[in-house]
Amino acid sequence: MGKTLDNVYKHQSLAYKYFLYFVTVALIVFFFPKGGKFKYEFQKGKPWQYENLYAPIDFSIKKTNDEIADEQRSLRDNKTNYYTFDENIPANVENNIEKELRGLFTSNVFTTAQQRVILNTSLEVIDSIYTFGIFQDVPASSSVLLVRSNEARTLNSNSFIDLQKAKQKVASILANKESPARTTLENIIGQVLQVNIFYNDVLTEKVLEEELSKISYTRGNISEGRLIIAKGEVVEAENFKILNSLKEEYESELWRGNNYYFILLGYTILVALVLVMLFLFLKRYRSEIFKNNNKVTFIFVNILLMVLATTLMVKNNESYVYVVPLCILPLILKNFFDARLGLFVHVLTVLILGFVVPNSFEYIFLQIIAGIVTILTASELYKRANLFISVGQITLIYIIGYFAFHAIHEGNLENIEWILFGVFVLNGLLTLFAQPLIYMYEKVFGLISDVSLLELSDTNSKLLKELSDKAPGTFHHSLQVANLAEAAANEIGANAMLVRVGALYHDIGKMNKPTYFTENQITNVNPHDDLPPKESAKIIIDHVINGIEIARKNKLPDRIIDFLRTHHGTTLVFYFYKKQQELETEVDDKDFRYPGPIPFSRETAILMMADAVEAASKSLKSPTYIIIDEFVEKIVKGQMQANQFLNANITLKEIEMVKKVLKQKLTNIYHLRVEYPE
Repeated sequence: MGKTLDNVYKHQSLAYKYFLYFVTVALIVFFFPKGGKFKYEFQKGKPWQYENLYAPIDFSIKKTNDEIADEQRSLRDNKTNYYTFDENIPANVENNIEKELRGLFTSNVFTTAQQRVILNTSLEVIDSIYTFGIFQDVPASSSVLLVRSNEARTLNSNSFIDLQKAKQKVASILANKESPARTTLENIIGQVLQVNIFYNDVLTEKVLEEELSKISYTRGNISEGRLIIAKGEVVEAENFKILNSLKEEYESELWRGNNYYFILLGYTILVALVLVMLFLFLKRYRSEIFKNNNKVTFIFVNILLMVLATTLMVKNNESYVYVVPLCILPLILKNFFDARLGLFVHVLTVLILGFVVPNSFEYIFLQIIAGIVTILTASELYKRANLFISVGQITLIYIIGYFAFHAIHEGNLENIEWILFGVFVLNGLLTLFAQPLIYMYEKVFGLISDVSLLELSDTNSKLLKELSDKAPGTFHHSLQVANLAEAAANEIGANAMLVRVGALYHDIGKMNKPTYFTENQITNVNPHDDLPPKESAKIIIDHVINGIEIARKNKLPDRIIDFLRTHHGTTLVFYFYKKQQELETEVDDKDFRYPGPIPFSRETAILMMADAVEAASKSLKSPTYIIIDEFVEKIVKGQMQANQFLNANITLKEIEMVKKVLKQKLTNIYHLRVEYPE
């Protein structure tokens, strides 16, 4: 049982990777749109490269979105407007006129016969006006139906009058009648007239929706066995529509019945193969990342996010698939790791998305080119202008690529979808979100970027300011080591910013007891003179442990703490070890050896060499080229003989390059001139 648990513990990292792998494959396949994949690739204006294609099934020719949109627009432009006739208003108007006339007749100016004529005339005018009614607003369209007594009838445009025209019509009618008090009657009728025909927007929209729902989304059928296109025939407009209709029908039919499971199996195998390639790449070329489950998880999470965003866009509106800022992926991976890994992961992600996006060849081509441009142009993201320049170049590549594909497909530059330029610009703006995303990833995954390294390299930061105040000698030593290590890192292509920051903080543990370190002793009094060698060695060794504690307290990133842990590796505190040997013959070197671990990267190896060389160089008297050369060779050779670089991925050639830089820098520090032969 105990051995079983030990094996489980030893293989838990590998087990986690298997778990992450299977979960990622399952999620990606789950995100994919539920549909099969047409087995032929075709483009408008290109020859049909396959054998003669006969219809495998009966299917309808689907109208394009533009054709459907044109039909809908035509129906809306020519829709019938419905108006409602209010039957109560004419009766109310007649009642109001009778009241007004009764008031007029009380003056006894008119005889009974005249009163009867005036009343009859007014009622005749009202009947004439309200035969068709008075519109609230005169219809702009000639297609008008008037709903009256639950019956709709068509009105002639000559019948369209509003209140103003109704008053004019009243004057015209009265002018042709022999009626007493004609002017008075015209004024009274004009005052009591009311609008009685109103626009019925509810009924109009309801009828329009019914008409829109009757639009057919197909135009004709293709019978099974009919020749669709012959080999070598150019895919033209009509054939292109038929092929697209077959593609949609074929893909929807594939997903039904037992085909569902075979399609799932196919997708799963393809996605699994792509992710296997990623694991093999990491294991072979980025072993330090492969061993770190946190970093592997980070890479897989980014792939999942890009697949999720793209598939959601495809499901909702595939025309805007380029809105998804896929170039954020190589941008972030290059920032946290390196350009080669960033591009490799980007290409694999694009291959996965090629299964689900429309025009997969065009999409894959544009995204890979954009990813390459991202890798080549995006550098030093802590400089704000660099990110804007890179995003501008990425957007330009998308636009140029779209122009090229449009010219190939259409044979001209007409019918360009200008909205896609807005899509590409939006893609660029979303790519700028990489900066805050990098910050969030640093907090979530404990990673470190160049932006954070730049902030940490500020010598006015709280921790470095404290080091400068408490241990000024150590602070200046750290600055010198940072300069040496940065130059050496640049020479061999290592992360210069990372090694510089590591050098600035590598000795912060000396703040606890600064006077026990020679660079901080400003008098001839040495506190080690009163201590036994073993205790002195413990104080010297403890500055590593103390530094780690201070770093964690101040929340320094783990990658910086690695420099504190490894800058002495497992070397001996040689001076006090020799002093102890003078006191006793048998000495346990464990009491005089740093706890380690030994350097495990090029950057930590560079710091070990630079730190040892800079510290020991203070003992040089009257240095010359030969003395400096032998001095550097001796120190680095001793570290190599102590097996301090076994775990670091640094080659002998790179070590020689580092030594060369250290010699040059020390020569500049001591202002040596060329010695001419006598």
